[in-house]
Amino acid sequence: MRVIDIQHAKRHLSQLVEEAARGEPFLISKAGKPLVKVIPLIQPPAVQQRLGFLGGQIRVPEDFDGYGSDEIERLFS
Repeated sequence: MRVIDIQHAKRHLSQLVEEAARGEPFLISKAGKPLVKVIPLIQPPAVQQRLGFLGGQIRVPEDFDGYGSDEIERLFS
């Protein structure tokens, strides 16, 4: 997490608040000692990640659900 000196924070407060609102929290320090933590009130929406280690690497054919249907019909008739 970024640590911003209080003098720098005073000069660039508007920009720093915008960054914090976008989900980039920071600490304000004075004489090298952290004083406060600035975080957004409303957390930005979490990015959904696809589950699975092969995501996007496998293609399923359109007729996937028809594979082996002749064999299955033969076995059950």
